[in-house]
Amino acid sequence: MKIITLLISFITFTSITPLKNDIKKAKKPNIIYVLADDMGYGDVSAYNTKSKIQTPHLDQLAADGLMFTDAHTSSSVCTPTRYGIITGRYNWRSTLKSGVLTGNSKALISPKRTTVASILKQQGYHTAFIGKWHLGWDWALKDENAPAKKGWDAKDFDNIDFSKPIKNGPKELGFDYSYGHSGSLDMAPYVYVENGMPTQVPDTVSSRGGKFHWWRKGPTSRDFIHEDVTPNFFRKSFKHIEEQAKTDQPFFLYLALPSPHTPILPTDEWQGKSNLNPYGDFVMMVDDYMGQLIKAIKDAGIEDNTLVVFTSDNGCSPAADIKGLEELGHYPSDKYRGHKADIFEGGHRVPFIVKWPDYIKKGIVSNDIICTTDFIATAADITNYKLSDNEGEDSYSMLPLFKKPNPKKPTREATVHHSINGSFAIRQGDWKLTMCPGSGGWSYPKPGDKEVIETLPEIQLYNLKNDPRETTNLQDRYPEKVTALKTLLIKYIKEGRSTPGTPQPNDAISFIWKQIDFVNP
Repeated sequence: MKIITLLISFITFTSITPLKNDIKKAKKPNIIYVLADDMGYGDVSAYNTKSKIQTPHLDQLAADGLMFTDAHTSSSVCTPTRYGIITGRYNWRSTLKSGVLTGNSKALISPKRTTVASILKQQGYHTAFIGKWHLGWDWALKDENAPAKKGWDAKDFDNIDFSKPIKNGPKELGFDYSYGHSGSLDMAPYVYVENGMPTQVPDTVSSRGGKFHWWRKGPTSRDFIHEDVTPNFFRKSFKHIEEQAKTDQPFFLYLALPSPHTPILPTDEWQGKSNLNPYGDFVMMVDDYMGQLIKAIKDAGIEDNTLVVFTSDNGCSPAADIKGLEELGHYPSDKYRGHKADIFEGGHRVPFIVKWPDYIKKGIVSNDIICTTDFIATAADITNYKLSDNEGEDSYSMLPLFKKPNPKKPTREATVHHSINGSFAIRQGDWKLTMCPGSGGWSYPKPGDKEVIETLPEIQLYNLKNDPRETTNLQDRYPEKVTALKTLLIKYIKEGRSTPGTPQPNDAISFIWKQIDFVNP
């Protein structure tokens, strides 16, 4: 009788309690994706045991979840990485082949393209964006026929009508709520836009000097205070989490920070705390706010079934005074070569931490290669949405890695990297083929440097397992490996996708794309 009673109890319990491993039967998790701006792989002390910057809250996030050691952004600069996160597609398939957008740029993503927000909205989520957009949107214009301006000079904003709503922004891409600014924190105009409408018409023109505190001159709203932008975005996020937790609807929050990108503006209480420089202080401030974000989730009673992702859009910027930091014993790229803008590992290898108590065990480390384009396939997998052939063309689901973080077979066939000047690299296993002679970015040897032109081979091949610093070019020793990787890269470019499926067209362009001369030599 006792055995029968226990058996009935077990059957009853399992019938009313969804197994944590059964994602299809479980309640859909809330999803919070936090994207830091220009934070290096070695700036998080969980990744860099010799770090001079202590990040206890991010370290705890890693201890409570899953830490990826071989995570990469799809580009080594801001806009293209954001494009990949939102669309699951490499940016160079769009019209953006190099560089970044400005605060005055037109929308890069077509409203017709599927985004992670539009998928989750369709799957019953409330979707929100808070922070730095940097994907372009269409400001209302006083004169629609006036020539377009790039947005680097204060006069470039004279034609914007800040009293009218924008078009082709977050709302058109699936976000129910949005609050943020158009470009980086050093790019005018300095205006908050909430749900498509500027919160105030700018009536001042501001700029600021200094090694760490500089930003471009441009129109500024009185409610836009540079020093308070990062704290403001976190406060908005805390409130949003609290409000959404009171509903029965799952929610997705994309919190795109403008920090620790320039201008480097730690608040008064954090100035001098790192004993390094303002950049170190700023990183510590971001870490503390992440601790407050995790607390807000706990206080709202939704911690167990909330997926939190923390990563960065590229490596640390030279604006942080990397040389000065290294002289004090702190290496923002840890053992890797290069930094923001580069094709070298320091440009695109980033911290990537995931916590989801209901599904992910504590203290897991994954050495599998992932890319920031993988978010859309992961969200689709979690919510049982089947991606069509023209959705998330470069996105692999990370969901299997949440249970088996180090599979025998890699999740991704290969991963394509991209630098600020449009240079390519492709990574498969331990091997990385780079289709340019130098950094492709801002570190030496830069594009155009005499050494690049006169002495260096046109391509680079590295075995990252044996040579993580990318010091020994093996392209002349392993020609078969060069051929195989180059062939795969060309296939990915021509077929419009790097995942299995029907080939897709890359976006049409009206200019010569010089960076892929190697495709049709």
